[in-house]
Amino acid sequence: MLRFRAIAIALTAIILSGCATVETSSPGEIHHVVLCWLKEPGNARHRQKIIETSETFRKIPGVQTLSVGQVIHSDRPIVDDSFDVAISMTFASNADLQKYLSHPIHTEAVDKVLKPLIAKITVYDFK
Repeated sequence: MLRFRAIAIALTAIILSGCATVETSSPGEIHHVVLCWLKEPGNARHRQKIIETSETFRKIPGVQTLSVGQVIHSDRPIVDDSFDVAISMTFASNADLQKYLSHPIHTEAVDKVLKPLIAKITVYDFK
């Protein structure tokens, strides 16, 4: 009886742990997150220009999803709200990310809009 109870508990634990697993992205999916600090922090016009320009990245082949927006200020100590604009994208593969980086729409945006307005940029790529 004790052995049966131990097996039942073990099976229940295995089943419940499997139910708790949540898949948040596709296997191999590449996430590209960009945080931007403006040369003129808080400049609403410059923020909007970066957001509008970033929206054009949707036209680049290989971009699966794109989200872009301004910082949400927070009083929580674990939140870094020092940046002005964030851009988040997904790609099916690292090859698609590399094609995006060298695509004329992206390179022109970097040269004509992002570099003139942004003082600091941090990028996080992960899968």
